[in-house]
Amino acid sequence: MTEPIMLEPMQPIYHRQVGQLLAYLLHGKFRHLTSMDGDELALFFERWLEHIPDMPGNRRMLALQEGRVIGTIAIKWPAQNGGSASIPRQAPPSWQNFRRFGKWNLFKMRMGLSLFDYKPQADECYIADVAVHPDYRGQGVGKMLLLWAEQIAQQEPGVDRLSLYVSGNNQRARKLYEQLGYSVRSHENSLVWHWLFNEKEWSYMWRRLAKKVPTK
Repeated sequence: MTEPIMLEPMQPIYHRQVGQLLAYLLHGKFRHLTSMDGDELALFFERWLEHIPDMPGNRRMLALQEGRVIGTIAIKWPAQNGGSASIPRQAPPSWQNFRRFGKWNLFKMRMGLSLFDYKPQADECYIADVAVHPDYRGQGVGKMLLLWAEQIAQQEPGVDRLSLYVSGNNQRARKLYEQLGYSVRSHENSLVWHWLFNEKEWSYMWRRLAKKVPTK
């Protein structure tokens, strides 16, 4: 009998598996930017996860089945909205630990990650990434992670919408978002993105949140 899918917060023991999942998600984009293959990219993201500081307004959740990471989602919102403001800030990651990848690859990876580093507005909870293992697609894992993000965002004071960017080439993901109430608010075409990632068109989508009524 297959065990049920469980949601758990990110823990260091899962860095390797999540790194592999992110590499699978982003390899199509970063292969145009660096000379790293899939295994090197997975190791890079594993080390990147190890050095991400705990910051207010940032959370990553995992979908697990039988101890295997089959999906992940990361969300963030402005720290001034409260809720997670008690989390202490840490120093930024030391990029010296990434020297094995080479200075040129490291420079391009830092540049690429900086472009993905969207700064949400005061009333916005932003989905930074969501990935599902290819063997588990079509089983509701992505929907489960997105509903978790909605529940967290609903609890944050001042946050009234959940947003994300989706590539124009990823129609499958866009269809899922639309089924969950997201709608396209703007389209962006960037020659820089096309040059770096071979992804010229992106759609910015969001949905309004229904705030939960506090129970007495």
